[in-house]
Amino acid sequence: MFDPAIFPILAADGLTNGAVYALLALALVLVFAVTRIIFIPQGEFVVFGTLTLAALQLGKTPGTLWLLLGALAVAAVMEAASLARRGQAGRGGMVLGTATLLGLGVWALTGWLAPLKPPLWSQVLLTLALVAPLGPLLYRTVYQPLQNASVLVLLIASVALHLLMTGLALLFFGPEGSRTPAFVEGNLSLGQVTLSRQSLLVILVSAMLMLSLAQFFNHTMAGKALRATAVNRLGARLVGISPSAAGTLTFTLAALIGALGGMLIGPSVAMNYDSGFLIGLKGFIGAIIGGLVSYPLAAAGAILVGLIESFASFSLSAWKEVIVFTLILPVLLWRSVTTRHIPEDEE
Repeated sequence: MFDPAIFPILAADGLTNGAVYALLALALVLVFAVTRIIFIPQGEFVVFGTLTLAALQLGKTPGTLWLLLGALAVAAVMEAASLARRGQAGRGGMVLGTATLLGLGVWALTGWLAPLKPPLWSQVLLTLALVAPLGPLLYRTVYQPLQNASVLVLLIASVALHLLMTGLALLFFGPEGSRTPAFVEGNLSLGQVTLSRQSLLVILVSAMLMLSLAQFFNHTMAGKALRATAVNRLGARLVGISPSAAGTLTFTLAALIGALGGMLIGPSVAMNYDSGFLIGLKGFIGAIIGGLVSYPLAAAGAILVGLIESFASFSLSAWKEVIVFTLILPVLLWRSVTTRHIPEDEE
């Protein structure tokens, strides 16, 4: 029987998880609006963020470093070859040289810092430095060559990338689950509710990040360029906004949001190599509620997912995932009935 006294506790837990899902939903809406990519591997950035920080906590060099160096090498070779075909071999050589120096710098810094077990804030910054660049590098190597492809082809590429990153996470970190340390210890009493300071930090950081994104889109040239690309890609191109540059910035933000979300949720959820799909899918449900176009509705939908998950885990724990994922069916049905379908070549 449901005890009303447990209601505030479940609501607080749902808001904590929902805040992270909301960040992922915003990233998914942003990526789709700007690039038309349904970015299934968004959850993998969460996994790599958590497991990279967990490896640094143990004084180990995280396998994320090797993924970053490999992606950097492939992206540099592709960019140099593209420049050479356009008769700019000199610039291509500079790209290869710069990528080599950057790779050596990241390798040396990580190899030096990881065994020292530096303070938590240093490990957080190093984790961001290893995970966030994966976004633009994956865009350059996987999606930029397909930027004129159909949504279906881009979706297939996303599925393949998700499977690849899941396999690499298993190779780098093993099958065991890991947690990261809490950024702040202790509890805070709010009336009859006792909320951990870590949960409160998750909600506050997520809210601040959402507000920062709103300011970025409304008051910076780069943010306005992304908004223009999302509204009309052809019109944005005609006024000088590069689709490749917009995609690179979009994937950088998506990777940064995913890594931050992973480190925020890491203390409360044991993260495995394959946890990214379920976490990303819950964010995707929020994005679908927003129609993959509305940021406020996507955030609200993701918070709703977190609340439903929390209450379902208390009273119907065996059906928790079923209840959460069933949410997507009526939303998709409603969207299919009320949305006017526009052929892709008319967008």
